Amino acid sequence: MGNKSSRLGGKREDTPSNPSRLSRFRRHFRSDVHQSVSDPHLSRILTAEDLAGVARIEITGADMTFKDRWLACLSLGERTYRTEISDHTDKPVWKSEKKVILERDGPHIARISVFETNKLSRNNLVGYCEIDLLEALSLGTEKRLTVLSLFDPSSPSTLVGSLSISCYMEDPIEIEKGFARRVLAVVDYNDDGKLTYDEFNALVNAFGNQVAALKKEELFKLADSNVDGVVDIDELATLLSSEQEEESLISNCPVCGESLGKYDRMNDIIHLTLCFDEGTGNQIMTGGFLTDMQASYGWMFKLSEWVHYSSYDIGLKFGSSASHILVFDRRTRRLVEEIIDEKIVLSMRAIYQSKVGFKLIDRGAKDLLKKISESQGTRMNSAESANEIHKFIDFFKDQINVDEIKKPIDSFKTFNEFFIRELKPGARTIALKEHDEIAVCAADCRLMAFKSVNDSLRLWIKGRKFSVQGLLGVDLCTNAFTEGSLVIFRLAPQDYHRFHVPVSGTIESFTEISGSLYTVNPIAVNSRYCNVFTENKRTVSLISTYKFGKVAFVAIGATMVGSITFSKKKGDCVHKGDEFGYFSFGGSTVICMFEKDCIDIDEDLIANSERSLETLVTVGMTLGKLKKSSEYQLT
Repeated sequence: MGNKSSRLGGKREDTPSNPSRLSRFRRHFRSDVHQSVSDPHLSRILTAEDLAGVARIEITGADMTFKDRWLACLSLGERTYRTEISDHTDKPVWKSEKKVILERDGPHIARISVFETNKLSRNNLVGYCEIDLLEALSLGTEKRLTVLSLFDPSSPSTLVGSLSISCYMEDPIEIEKGFARRVLAVVDYNDDGKLTYDEFNALVNAFGNQVAALKKEELFKLADSNVDGVVDIDELATLLSSEQEEESLISNCPVCGESLGKYDRMNDIIHLTLCFDEGTGNQIMTGGFLTDMQASYGWMFKLSEWVHYSSYDIGLKFGSSASHILVFDRRTRRLVEEIIDEKIVLSMRAIYQSKVGFKLIDRGAKDLLKKISESQGTRMNSAESANEIHKFIDFFKDQINVDEIKKPIDSFKTFNEFFIRELKPGARTIALKEHDEIAVCAADCRLMAFKSVNDSLRLWIKGRKFSVQGLLGVDLCTNAFTEGSLVIFRLAPQDYHRFHVPVSGTIESFTEISGSLYTVNPIAVNSRYCNVFTENKRTVSLISTYKFGKVAFVAIGATMVGSITFSKKKGDCVHKGDEFGYFSFGGSTVICMFEKDCIDIDEDLIANSERSLETLVTVGMTLGKLKKSSEYQLT
């Protein structure tokens, strides 16, 4: 999904006219690698080799198909920014800009979302586009206006308008001059663009550096290169650049007060130039948001969520804070918020995150959940249930791509037919399909991956009595599984609900285990009062492979899941990526257990899981590779 203007194509390397400037910029700020970061503008401490460039993005305006009051959000990685709300029009104008730092190995696909505003509730997402900023940087420092198509979130083949933006690389020399210009303006009392000695004296004092304060006269003479008794912008820029290499003149950021000099000159200048953008100017986009959904909330919803606002954070939350679920989209490398009906969230918190709620489950609610699931399964197989399909798609706008579905929406006779929908051939690419030493993701899902079961218990599964033996059953549990790796594929209701085999091999056995039907939502999985994975109804399949030994594939039922259906049978030979089965209506989960020392799970999946952050993946994406010392023979 997404699009690129023809202007934004091209190579990702620096253009021939730019290397000297960018190289000079990097030489100025070259330093050692640091291990941690507290700067709110940066995801980590950068080295000169990390820096791809500084992109300046201006969202100029849009051309929409109807009139309303509009806002736009720009998301990159784990940060989102928003414009002001436009006038009531079909041609909103924002002229709102943001400067972002691009890392060579960091997120580079920026998403721009356009919302129509609603004062009383959440604003409505109408269209979006995506732009590869690394490709845009190849255009160099010339500002160009580009028109991008806005796509319907539910049907990316449908256009809903267009967006005008400019995106260009900021000249490194101009970054320094621009920073100097803003620093100078802090104490340029007569607004003539030059500093007298008294103004320069006030500036050095404002920097908070005692060493610099003791040699103000020397610094003023050093800066006043043309000896005219004043320091202009170019002279101040030169001083700041040269002196900062020797010893930082600025101890604290004049805008936010952040201590500087903790890392290196490059990271300081990045902080300062971004902070000045945040703290000054009339058309700078508002930051501080994690997702575009959070940035777009209307005031009434903000008011209702005020008590739980701290729940907007990355990682695991418990109790009353377990309301908003953030996941990391692996394709775009940005945070997205999972949509759940607020009433359902409140009921789940009441049941699964409190002792009182869970006592109700112990006193008969387990049977009630089974009856509800059976009743819902029957209802979703009725002809009347087909009326719910379009409502469902609309509620999960931006999370269901109808263009990928094999059959037309109106051809589904029941909701469950739609729920277990197939995708068009080629909608999912199986990574390195002929290489059986590479395992792939088994579902469109939110994924957690752990090198060991102990890691999963420490970071994610908070039930009191979870164990591999409890998950697999006594007969299938071996020491190799007990000490092995664990991957959780959580399917939300809006996901494609057919699951696929992650490895090539032979289906050795199926074992059905009866149980409850708790929800598999993290609010329940992370509850300290129940054990979703070991108490729910599930089927354990054992796959024997040439490469990974035995792999346990556990399909777990959940609240409102009518059934688990397999399309393969015992003794079948399967190839990774083959369809294995499907879940009927509701959310559900697959857990894969790999034997000890068999698989090296992809580092990005492990890194996110160590932050208690689920990764949004699709069928066929890489999961991990065979450990060189662990090749088995099929038995």
